[in-house]
Amino acid sequence: MPVTTVGTAQVHVDAEGFLTEYDEWDEQLGRQLAAAIGIEMTDAHWTPIRFLRADYPEFGQTATLRRVSSLTGIPIKDLFALFPGKPAKKMAYVAGLPKPHGCV
Repeated sequence: MPVTTVGTAQVHVDAEGFLTEYDEWDEQLGRQLAAAIGIEMTDAHWTPIRFLRADYPEFGQTATLRRVSSLTGIPIKDLFALFPGKPAKKMAYVAGLPKPHGCV
């Protein structure tokens, strides 16, 4: 897997830039990843990101947008507002997780 530098951290990524090593991520790295895609993290952003981070080890895959919405109580339209364009893909990127299945 390729290695890239985000801030001062060296991280393993796939061909699309998604982190491949779960333990390389921390919230500072998440802030830097978010900034790289034009998102300034707020408390509202961290709720779905922390959910994704907690959910992934249990299920072994990145939660879908619908799962994030239903289990966090955040309406899908709010997720689109927080992570414009492709919220599932952007949330996974910021959370340092693989792109969700079915996400193009």
